[in-house]
Amino acid sequence: MTGEATATTTVRRPPWVWPLALLLVAAAAAPLVLYWLGNVDDQRLVDLDVYRTGGQALLEGRPVYDFVTPAPQLLPFTYPPVAAMLAVPLAMMSWPVAQWVWTAGIFATLAVTVAYAFRAALGRLATGRAAAGLAAPGSGGPDGAASGRGAQGGAAPGRTAAPAEGRWGGLWLPAVFAVLMVACTYLMPIRDQVRFGQVDILLVALCLADCAARRPVWPRGLLIGLATAVKLTPGVFLIYLLITGFGPGGRPEQRRAFFMAAFTAALLTLLPFLVIPSDAADFWFHALLDPERLGANAATTNQSMRGMLIRLYLPDAPTSLLWLVLVAAVGWYGFRHARRAFLDGHTMTGVALTGLMAVLLSPVAWIHHLAWVVVVLGALAGDGRDPVRVRVAAGVWLYYVVPVPWWGVAIKAAEIPVLSPVLGKIVQNGFGLGALALVWLLASWLPRRRETFRPLT
Repeated sequence: MTGEATATTTVRRPPWVWPLALLLVAAAAAPLVLYWLGNVDDQRLVDLDVYRTGGQALLEGRPVYDFVTPAPQLLPFTYPPVAAMLAVPLAMMSWPVAQWVWTAGIFATLAVTVAYAFRAALGRLATGRAAAGLAAPGSGGPDGAASGRGAQGGAAPGRTAAPAEGRWGGLWLPAVFAVLMVACTYLMPIRDQVRFGQVDILLVALCLADCAARRPVWPRGLLIGLATAVKLTPGVFLIYLLITGFGPGGRPEQRRAFFMAAFTAALLTLLPFLVIPSDAADFWFHALLDPERLGANAATTNQSMRGMLIRLYLPDAPTSLLWLVLVAAVGWYGFRHARRAFLDGHTMTGVALTGLMAVLLSPVAWIHHLAWVVVVLGALAGDGRDPVRVRVAAGVWLYYVVPVPWWGVAIKAAEIPVLSPVLGKIVQNGFGLGALALVWLLASWLPRRRETFRPLT
């Protein structure tokens, strides 16, 4: 590492600090958990019921894609056949036990996501080392990067690194982690994870860990391949690994990860053809081709670009054409800047941009798919020393805490002449439009902010 020597403090924490922090998280999350797990039985964790239905169909020898959840939901299994195979243990649990096990898993994977997404800020608190975050402006200092140019950025010339912690340093890390956990828990996409018993935050954690772990104990790419086989949309990370591994400046470790991810996804896709061939064929040649199987595509909860376009109620042909044009334009812009972020050493920014592509480019992306906002917040906040970045991250957090799309529904229902049809539709698409704005923030605004910010010591 170039630049001044790094100053490090020895952090000593009482043994009760982390248990207390976790207790505070549990207490803050308890109202949300108890509310949704106390919901009427036929409205409780309905997506978890879908997963169990897939596993139950296999246990009973029934066709997976003809089996639906009990009335009044009557929801079909919509995931690839390997997901049904992985859901068998859930089907073997009683319904009450499965609810609590799955909900605990949601918070465990959220903790993994928060730890990686905010690693730059948490790392400074953990080590007391300030120099690792004092890269000279324009040198691409770290934001939790696993690799890439600038990941080892040194202290700016003429600056001496100072300890990041004082006498209370041993308490700051658990306290800040607890605050971040609670804040992310109440994001609407995360609240919906608990409400519906969704799998998205697990997929976010898998892809994020695969991209951001510095020395993974698993072959890098394995987790992305698993996530892709389970729910297809994480396949955008195959594109991310491809564009960061090949071409000018591409990294060999990314190439290896790409081949591992592609191999894993292919293996887990072909395996069901050997174990449950009729279900595998039914999914790939029938169920997958029916987008309405996922639910009403025009519903407010579909915040993908296609969902927003469908709500314009144009004829099908121009809607499809406009969607394809937007997919090409937004995909080119997002992946291009994700590659640039990675090569500049800002892995978290690259991962956040790619996660947003999974939401925006998909034909259907429900609000809970926006769990990627947790990673966006970590990329925007960085190591926490730039107050402007922190304030922008706080603004994004607040925006995704409040139910913006449903405000749009209320405005439309008010039937105010001129105002309701136009403003209501814009607000109804608020989270999808917000995701487009986040792509611009990460791709354009954030690099300029890094160039101009001069950290104080």
